[in-house]
Amino acid sequence: MTSALVWERRRGSVARFWRQYRTHRAGVAGLAGLALLALIALTAPLLVGSDVQSVTDAPGTALESPSSAFPLGTDQFGRSLLGLLVWGARISLTVGLLAAALSVAIGTLVGIFAGHYGGWFSTVVMRITDWFLVMPTLVLAIVLATVMSRSVWTVILAIGVTSWPTTARLVRAQTIAVESRPYIERAKALGGGHGHVMARHVLPNVMPLVLAQTTLGISSAILTEATLAFLGLGDPTVVSWGGMLQDAREAGAVSSGHWWYLAPPGIAVALVALAFTLCGRAVESVLNPKLGVGR
Repeated sequence: MTSALVWERRRGSVARFWRQYRTHRAGVAGLAGLALLALIALTAPLLVGSDVQSVTDAPGTALESPSSAFPLGTDQFGRSLLGLLVWGARISLTVGLLAAALSVAIGTLVGIFAGHYGGWFSTVVMRITDWFLVMPTLVLAIVLATVMSRSVWTVILAIGVTSWPTTARLVRAQTIAVESRPYIERAKALGGGHGHVMARHVLPNVMPLVLAQTTLGISSAILTEATLAFLGLGDPTVVSWGGMLQDAREAGAVSSGHWWYLAPPGIAVALVALAFTLCGRAVESVLNPKLGVGR
């Protein structure tokens, strides 16, 4: 009976969240765009085939301009840029989601522990967090991606372990606010230990903040991945939007005026980052109406 009541409350909370979320037109537009992009990424093997990355079996000639056969033109190897763009969505979205999840997970754990234990422990942890915070995230990610092997997992790790400080500070502040409430004192008086208080009382109350921070962090992670790939620090064996920009630069697309090589991946990165930002702002507005985010 208790379990059924809990699930009923959760379903009610989700329904209330969706009713409020869909009043934000920008957030709904961003969510619709992301849903379409996710569908394209998932069905990429069916839409363009896995051989779209092949250099030896490229169907066109080098750097063809857009035509009926190749709507977005071809790259320096004669591969269809439309096919590469569709296939690259898989890597760019995967890196963005996993890197943001890793970053938020680290920041949430650090913030909750620092806010809960306080004292010298919180001071030390926050000073370490401040050091990461003042260091440029991109520079740290470049250093890690340079010294480690070039792979997708290296990029995910480099982004995740360098972009958590903001989440940590926000979660710590929220943890301190939650633990000042009377029911936390009652839980401790009834014998609740540190783990019980953090897992059963603090974590559920900071999850809305974590959710909003995750949606905002994905767009930053995608932009960082594109930057690392553009600098030649990505995995050369996979196709991503940043890698396409790097290939275009190496092929001299800028100086030779082959705009169709540069524009599609750049626009794709910008649109996905915008969509996640719109979703994140809408989530923030729903979870914290005091922010006054426009609709």
